[in-house]
Amino acid sequence: MKIEKLMNTELITLSMDSPLIKAKELFEKHKIHHLLITDDDGFLAGITTDRDLYKHLSPTVGTSQETHRDTALMQKKLHQIMARDLTTARTHQSLNEAVVLFYDNHISCLPVVDKQNKPIGIITWRDILKVLALQYKKKLAAKAS
Repeated sequence: MKIEKLMNTELITLSMDSPLIKAKELFEKHKIHHLLITDDDGFLAGITTDRDLYKHLSPTVGTSQETHRDTALMQKKLHQIMARDLTTARTHQSLNEAVVLFYDNHISCLPVVDKQNKPIGIITWRDILKVLALQYKKKLAAKAS
C-alpha cells in the first residue's frame, strides 16, 4: 500500500508568524495533534504538536487564575516553538517505508510533500495502526467463515 492511499489531504496549516493562541484553537476545534507550519510561499517550514504547545503554556491559561503573563505567552509566534528538522515522505513511498521512518526517527507524524517541499498530505502513527487493525480484523473474519 502506498502512502497516498492513506494520507489525509485535508490539511490544517498555520504560518510561522501565527500566535500560539491560534494553534491552541485549531487543536481544540479539530481534535488533532499535529499542525503543519508553512512559510510565506507555502513551503513546509515546521511542525508543531499539541505536546509542543502545552509545554509552552501555563496551566492557568483559560482559567480564572490566568495572568497577564499567560495572555502574553499566547501571542508568542509558532516559529519560536516549532520543530524545524523534519522527516517527510512522498506519495509513492510504501506504508512499510513510512513505518521505518516513524520508528527510526521517533516521530508521530509524517508530512507528505511534493517535489517543491509543499505539503500535500499528512500521515500519523494512528493512521498506520488503523490500517493494521483493519487488516487483522479482516483476517480474523476470513478465518471464522
